[in-house]
Amino acid sequence: MLTILRRIVLEFSQASVLDQALMRLVTQVKETLATQCCSIYLADHQQQHFLLMASNGLAPDTVGLTSIGFTEGLVGLVGQREEPINIANAHQHPDFMYAPEVEEEKFQAFLGTPIIHQRKVLGVLTVQQTQARVFSEHEEAFLVTLSAQLAMALASREAQGAILGRGQQNIGQQHKGIGGAPGIAIGEMVVIQPKADLSAIAVNQTDDITLQLQIFHDAVVRTLAEFCQLSEKLKSVISDSSLDIFDVYKQLLDNDSFKVEVIAKIKQGFNAQSALKLVVDGYVIQFEALDDEYLRERAYDIKDLGNRLLNHIQNQTEPEQDLPAKFILVAEDVSATLLAEYQHSGLLGVVSVNGSNNSHAAILAKALNIPAIMGIDYLAIRQLNQKRAIIDGYAYQLYVSPGAALVTEYQHILATELELQTQVKQAAHLPAVTLDGHAMNLMVNSGLSAGLEYSQNVGADGVGLYRTEIPFMNRNCFPSENAQTALYHTVLSSFAGKPVTMRTLDVGGDKSLPYFPIIETNPFLGWRGIRITLDHPEIFLVQIRAMLRANYQLDNLAIMLPMISSISEVDEAIKLINQAHYELRSELLNDQADCLARPKIGVMIEVPSVMFQLPELADKVDFFSVGSNDLTQYLLAVDRNNSRVASLYDFYHPAVLRALNYIAEHSSQLKMPLSICGELANEPTGALLLMAMGYQNLSMSAHSIAKVKWAIRHVEMQQLESMLAAVLRQTDVLNVHRYLHQQFVKLGLEDFVHGKWE
Repeated sequence: MLTILRRIVLEFSQASVLDQALMRLVTQVKETLATQCCSIYLADHQQQHFLLMASNGLAPDTVGLTSIGFTEGLVGLVGQREEPINIANAHQHPDFMYAPEVEEEKFQAFLGTPIIHQRKVLGVLTVQQTQARVFSEHEEAFLVTLSAQLAMALASREAQGAILGRGQQNIGQQHKGIGGAPGIAIGEMVVIQPKADLSAIAVNQTDDITLQLQIFHDAVVRTLAEFCQLSEKLKSVISDSSLDIFDVYKQLLDNDSFKVEVIAKIKQGFNAQSALKLVVDGYVIQFEALDDEYLRERAYDIKDLGNRLLNHIQNQTEPEQDLPAKFILVAEDVSATLLAEYQHSGLLGVVSVNGSNNSHAAILAKALNIPAIMGIDYLAIRQLNQKRAIIDGYAYQLYVSPGAALVTEYQHILATELELQTQVKQAAHLPAVTLDGHAMNLMVNSGLSAGLEYSQNVGADGVGLYRTEIPFMNRNCFPSENAQTALYHTVLSSFAGKPVTMRTLDVGGDKSLPYFPIIETNPFLGWRGIRITLDHPEIFLVQIRAMLRANYQLDNLAIMLPMISSISEVDEAIKLINQAHYELRSELLNDQADCLARPKIGVMIEVPSVMFQLPELADKVDFFSVGSNDLTQYLLAVDRNNSRVASLYDFYHPAVLRALNYIAEHSSQLKMPLSICGELANEPTGALLLMAMGYQNLSMSAHSIAKVKWAIRHVEMQQLESMLAAVLRQTDVLNVHRYLHQQFVKLGLEDFVHGKWE
């Protein structure tokens, strides 16, 4: 039976014509269950009814014409109750609705199951029989299982605009994705297809190996030149390290292993494009097989690199595309290079079917202040070209062919946002002090790319989180102590006189190293963060030595330990830090040794268990720093990069806010300095709540500092404390958003919360 079920779903998914696919489906189900009738009704939520779309057993001429209201008949009852209904004699049921045109009076037994995708009823699948009997448990289980599997395939077709085929679904069609970059964009969509596609290449061999080697060599040279050209174009637009994303591509292209593998394939007799395909596919399969978000994103980089090399191998020249003056770029995989290629041509926003907020495209979009939505499942991009759309990068929503009222609403939001950006820039270099004199330190998060992503011009009070793992990721082996020392010294000296908190290597979970793969069933609960570095003290000690050497005579370093879940981990880490400090002092002359300071050591509060060990931790370390992203993820058991459950990830959830307040209260009692880094601190609403809780340092992206400062400078602490007390009494996340919106309206800050409370 399982084989039959799989075949039915597979055939339906692969069929190109919906009506034919539905008719084939009901026929197969009727034959499998040996019943007299099978029908499928699809939900039309605009008309609030189910439409009979296919049937083998009911009157054929009623298909596509007969509708049943959401609150009518047994079909409506299945949809309302969202559960199977199995009735021996349907005619005797009080909800039975007689429809003579469908000719179902001969059928007595009725079994209906809802087709539900992500809590939305897409339709109802029914079987009927002339004999008055209850369908067996086995038959019901089969239909329930089929409906559940059918839901995903139908959801895909709904997104493609195939369901009901009336054209109405294109008006105001809404898609939920994953946040790539904040902002609002309104404009015409332009679908970009790759100029060359390795997946379409057939593997062929050749006799002229010398020629193919030269073709590959020339393609490498031209692709490198292309990356340099794209990087140069962006230099006039971006001044931070987001440009170093292109160094990742150059490193991939310069990687001896990669080039040697392609050359080896050519020498085996494959032509250049076939050799490239074989090597790239091998890397992609290897990366995508790992249950790891960062490596999955690097698979997209490899694909993009392969396609660009292929384009030069094929020596294709395409006419310049006729683009609208302003447009939204849409593609299956928006890469950083694709974004760089089009950013100067009136690019308003970005939509990528694949990808996450960790992708290089998302990082670059943030740096360019271009709204972006990633990871929109079931989006058929071929049907989107030249259609108008709205991107809401705050609520992660894409509206296709929006109605006039929605466009007007978002035009107002966009105009207000542009005006607000001009205002908040005035606060960038002013102190973050409330109207009644309460000050807050605003720090910058750094290290998303290999180089300097920070700028002295953003008005930060220092670096609250420097992510050290990226230099480890952009290599084919662990970086040496000298290489790390040089990088860390650049960071520390750039913020001389200001504190810089460096997090020790935090890989595993959503980040992994190509040369140190970690294959786990559940990586977020596995071997990651401090657990890895304590198991490999040779890696940890080299990194600590590099940090201490880089801090020599600067003395603005603080070291932060990630993923702490027990006191023993802190003890082991401090022991190793002390060992590294002692070793370095012994290697220096006496006067130099005296200048080698032991930095402050802190722990990240991101694993819920350590919330209940704060007093013991306070005896061991110098400061606490809350990692709100992971703490939220662990408290709510939600992977924020999984589009199916991303809507459940909300750091305004009452449990998350109460946990943060608990940490702040106990840290205050322990007189322990407290900071926080994560998305909550990036938003004025979150920043003001955290300030009221008692957090002393907020660490955020460089682009958020000015607007958070502006908000802080327009409120009083008493107002914030009153707002916090009310928020902590809320029991539902939607009520939290609504309350915060109401309060920000009263404070005159309503423009900071649009898209967050709906």
